Amino acid sequence: MLDIVRIGFVGCGGNARGHMNTLKKLEGASIVAVCDVIEKNAKEAAGITGGTPYTDLHEMLARDDLNGIYLSLPVHAHGAPELAVIERGLPFFVEKPVARRMEIAEEILERVTEKNLITCVGYQLRYSGSSTAVRETLQGQRVGLVVGKYWSGSGRGNPDAWIRQYEKSGGQILEQATHTIDAMRYLCGEVKEVVTYKASRELTEIDCPDVQAVALVFESGAIGSLTTTWAFDPRDWSNANVLEITFSDQYLRWGGGNSITVSGGGKDKQEIERSGRSIDAVFVDAVRSNDGSEILSPYADAVKSLELCLAINESGETGERVKL
Repeated sequence: MLDIVRIGFVGCGGNARGHMNTLKKLEGASIVAVCDVIEKNAKEAAGITGGTPYTDLHEMLARDDLNGIYLSLPVHAHGAPELAVIERGLPFFVEKPVARRMEIAEEILERVTEKNLITCVGYQLRYSGSSTAVRETLQGQRVGLVVGKYWSGSGRGNPDAWIRQYEKSGGQILEQATHTIDAMRYLCGEVKEVVTYKASRELTEIDCPDVQAVALVFESGAIGSLTTTWAFDPRDWSNANVLEITFSDQYLRWGGGNSITVSGGGKDKQEIERSGRSIDAVFVDAVRSNDGSEILSPYADAVKSLELCLAINESGETGERVKL
């Protein structure tokens, strides 16, 4: 059992800063090293965390005091950094989605399995109190319809940014709505078939579609739909990561936080609350105890969410139904 979990960061952008700020408040966690190919980013992160800055990953991994690694990278940069961390034999937390291509994720998964490493992927909505409440409510129930949406204005902005280049990011489905898609899997079960329709209605200066509609068939027999847009009001996030689920004669609404609403079944509308836990605290505790049993989003499961996201994109590209 480790008294202090000493952490290194690979990637020091805005997403990483959020995790850094959380970890700084966790007792028994210490960020001792930060690495970014942009020296300015590494030095700024060092100023925030007190960790030693690096621009070379292998130099940072040569330290002998690291207990775990955070990989906060653009999706197209996944691959070699994970393999280097695995070779070093360190547990790691990696941001979603885990890769741009299935073959990269499969190689990493094979190596992780060989080394039997603790891993955690940044699908933090699994750790919310509302996700716990949904799973409790749906236990033993027959789900009929699952409707998801992710509407945001994230497609607006610099068209040359990597996130708005389809080859690098995979568009909104892979880079952003992956959270909603992962939640559909986690809360309602595996999907066996998808059909996608896509269009560029407003953001014609980028090669990513700005509106998409997806039909899904779950292995349970439930039917689902997912709508996404990148051309929404960038100030309004109330329609991002929302699920509406019917079961029996009841209706459930999930929106991420620590509560859900349930109505129907001959009862008044009710709000159900559950406490959640920080994904960072769960990962740190897992590394400290060398026990990953409390991690809800291990790498192996996140690969399944990647497969579903890529199937949705494939259907949009080909116009064909895709089976998983």
